[in-house]
Amino acid sequence: MSKDLRIIFMGTPDFAVASLDILVKNGFNVVAVITAPDKPAGRGLQLQESAVKKYAVANNLPVLQPEKLKNPAFIEELRALKADLQVVVAFRMLPEMVWDMPPEGTINVHASLLPQYRGAAPINWAIINGEKSSGVTTFKLQHEIDTGDVLYSQEVPIREDETAGELHDALMQTGADLLLKTVQSIAAGTVKGTPQAHFEAAEIKHAPKIFKETCKINWEASIDTVYNLVRGLSPYPAAWSTLQDKSLKIYKAHKEHKQPSIAPGAFETDQKTFLKIAAKDGYLVLDEIQLEGKKKMTVVEFLRGYRF
Repeated sequence: MSKDLRIIFMGTPDFAVASLDILVKNGFNVVAVITAPDKPAGRGLQLQESAVKKYAVANNLPVLQPEKLKNPAFIEELRALKADLQVVVAFRMLPEMVWDMPPEGTINVHASLLPQYRGAAPINWAIINGEKSSGVTTFKLQHEIDTGDVLYSQEVPIREDETAGELHDALMQTGADLLLKTVQSIAAGTVKGTPQAHFEAAEIKHAPKIFKETCKINWEASIDTVYNLVRGLSPYPAAWSTLQDKSLKIYKAHKEHKQPSIAPGAFETDQKTFLKIAAKDGYLVLDEIQLEGKKKMTVVEFLRGYRF
C-alpha cells in the first residue's frame, strides 16, 4: 500500500530531514523532493545546498528547486509527477494551485499543538512564553496559514532549563514519528480530520517571525521572563544586550533569585569566575556568551581576556 501512494516531499532545513528519512526507510514512494534553491553562504559565498537537498541527493531522490512556486514550468513539472499526496515540513507558504493539486491534498508537520502557536517560530515562542509543554501536529493545508483540520498531535514536555535548540531536536524526531503515523493512515484510508475550532482555548497564542528587536533583553522585566527569552532564542538567533557599549549575545545562563542591589541592566563580576546582570527581581548569571567582534566562549574564558 505504501508503495502505491505517490508522495512529493517539500522541506528545507535539518528539521525536515528526519521526516523525509522516516518515509524513505518505511518504503514510501517519494517521487520528488522540493527544496529551496542553493544559496551563497560563508566567507567565500559558495553555493550551499539545503539539508533536505543533501539527503535527497544521497538517496537518489529527484530534486526540484523552484525560485517561484507559481512559475508555469514548475507547475507543469509538478503536475507531471502525478502525486497522490504532498508532505510539507519547514518549507515556505504554498499557493493554492500547488497545495490543492494532489487528490489526497497536502499535509503539514507543525512544531506546536495547534491551534496554539501558529506561525513561523513556534519552538522559540513556546519557551519564551514559559510553556511547560509543546508538541507536534499534522494537519491538512487550507487557505489561512496553519488553520487546516488536525490529523494527529503529540504533546512533548519542556524542561525548565531546556533551550530552543534542544526542544527543536526533540520535536524533530516526534514530528517524524507522527508524520509516519499520519501517512500510514492516509494510505490505509482511515485518517480523520478534526477542525481546529474544536481545540479552541480561551486565548490563542501566536508564533510570529523573530526579528533582531525581539531578541533584545529588557532588564526591567522579571528574571523568569529574561531567562525564558535567553532559552527561547538559544542557540539561534540568540538574545542580546550590551556590555560597555558593545553588543553581547547570551547563549547560556542561569537564574539567581536574589533581589539585586544594583539597577536593572547593571552588572556585577569578580573579573575571574562570574558575570551577572540584574533584572527586576533577580540576576541572570551568564555561562556562555559572545561579545561583538569575538568568538563564542564561556564566561570564565571571556573574563580571562577582558578588562572592564
